[in-house]
Amino acid sequence: MIRAEFYRDGSDRLVGFRVSGHAGYAEYGQDIACASVSSAVMLTANTVTEAFKLKAEVKVEENEILLRLDTPEEEGDKLLLGLLTHLYMISDEFQGRIRITFTEV
Repeated sequence: MIRAEFYRDGSDRLVGFRVSGHAGYAEYGQDIACASVSSAVMLTANTVTEAFKLKAEVKVEENEILLRLDTPEEEGDKLLLGLLTHLYMISDEFQGRIRITFTEV
């Protein structure tokens, strides 16, 4: 299962995420659910850091990516909300393969 944990601040603003795991929809390298999530996550991370030039901690490890904004920003919140919305849509298509949770930081 893919686990997507989104971080919210005290103002209910999205300030980061951690995505890990494998959907198990198909064999490694053939899993379109994983490919969909991976593509969306990388697009979001690159848009945050490269296109919008927002300061963020980014860690990419085997089967896991973490992004945390250094300071809450309206643009960052909107970009992360876009990822969250997209992951909900993917989750609807591949039911039982993605779990989305929230943590207040």
